[in-house]
Amino acid sequence: MKTALYPGTFDPITFGHLDIIKRGLKIFDKIIILLAKNSLKNTLFSLDERIFQINKVIKEENLSEKVIVDDFEGLTIDYCKKKNIYFIIRGLRPLVDFEYEFEMAMANREMGNDVETVFILTDQKYFYLRSTLIKDIINYGGEVSDKVPQIIKEELLKKLKKN
Repeated sequence: MKTALYPGTFDPITFGHLDIIKRGLKIFDKIIILLAKNSLKNTLFSLDERIFQINKVIKEENLSEKVIVDDFEGLTIDYCKKKNIYFIIRGLRPLVDFEYEFEMAMANREMGNDVETVFILTDQKYFYLRSTLIKDIINYGGEVSDKVPQIIKEELLKKLKKN
């Protein structure tokens, strides 16, 4: 069984992320969505909230048998070594992601040369989609139903009303 790791912040998970997951399942038997415990990014949602949200979305999308969510403190490559995972999936948007993703892939290769990074090009309808953009749109009253699952939209509205 080929398992791939899909690391990220997922703050929140979007239809772009789901597209990468579904397309990744055409290549891999199982995908582990990995969230970093001590991310340097300031997130809107806590780690537990993001895990809960992703699990709910995965269940709604009928992907629970092939997709699991986990968290880890440390380097992604160390998680791969610990779990005997040899593939990392990364979504790639045109131009904006290439340099960063290339650097990460090269660093991971240097630290664990038996782990391959597989880039999946983002579907053109999600080229511009970023979690930060979604938070900005919803914060100013815009519509995001075509960008995130309904449960995520509801969670965003609740969270942003509190803040």
